Amino acid sequence: MPLSTKRLFKVATLISLFLLNTAQAEWYQENQAIMGTRISVELWHDDPATAKQCEEAVFTEMHRIDALMSPYKEDSLLAKINREASKQPVKVSPELYRLIEQSIKISELSGGAFDITFASVGYLYDYRQHIRPSDEEIKKHLGAIDYHHIVLNPNDLSVEFNSPGVRIDLGGIAKGYAVDNGIRILQQCGVKNGLVSAGGDSRIIGDKRGRPWMMGIQHPRKKPGVAVALPLSDIAISTSGDYERYFDDEGERHHHIISPSTGKSASGVISASVIGPEAIMTDALSTTVFILGTDKGLALIEKLPAFDTIIIDDKGQMHYSSGFQAPSEAGR
Repeated sequence: MPLSTKRLFKVATLISLFLLNTAQAEWYQENQAIMGTRISVELWHDDPATAKQCEEAVFTEMHRIDALMSPYKEDSLLAKINREASKQPVKVSPELYRLIEQSIKISELSGGAFDITFASVGYLYDYRQHIRPSDEEIKKHLGAIDYHHIVLNPNDLSVEFNSPGVRIDLGGIAKGYAVDNGIRILQQCGVKNGLVSAGGDSRIIGDKRGRPWMMGIQHPRKKPGVAVALPLSDIAISTSGDYERYFDDEGERHHHIISPSTGKSASGVISASVIGPEAIMTDALSTTVFILGTDKGLALIEKLPAFDTIIIDDKGQMHYSSGFQAPSEAGR
């Protein structure tokens, strides 16, 4: 039965309104330098003012987390822990308490490969000034690296260290946590398609309007260059590499991913990427896999059904966990 003129007008009006809203909607992207890295927010929205507000809310959250958890800011709560926790319990916020508690759980999961007390030696390195501790200095401080030195008191939400010289650094988990918080802010704004990234940590909402996001893993030895490109949607990805903060000295690369067992830069792997549902875990696990090395790193990820990994070893060979099938390698 043919539609009446009135119904045709209504249908035409609805189609016109749909096309108008679609035409007005677009991608918005903003970048800022926070937490010692590049923070990027990209989202699809039909209102420029709302998109701007959502982006600014994410950056405000990043600044808040940095002020709370940076070991380099003297007035941060984490810096206070490092100054006082070897002498007395330090009361912390529920948020920081939970993140330290989560870090300890990952330490247990990884057999100590992930350990936020790496900073007990790690603070002796200065990558900008090309300064590294001597073997004697490392030996002197190495005993302070042990997550068992962290004592959490749930009754008053305090943290203390049961050994002198202990320091903690949340650099292997805090950016992933911040990315997850940024994603939650975008979701509260009603964003259905978007991305938040902080350096090597990213998380995606939805897809790229009908197609996946193509996320490139940086080639560790070719800048600019992509080692592998992955089509991803509704997922987080983190990469840890020896090319982020480092210096070379007499043919040896000294980088910021410190092995808790040696107090020195981890070797055998030059890049480790992990994908999974939340950036807080992919961040910590990419560091863990890097430190464990290829065989042990793959073995750990295979025990975690929600996660997969791509490892590039120090010979340039790529290794994939079983969840990856025929990835699209760049250059092919």
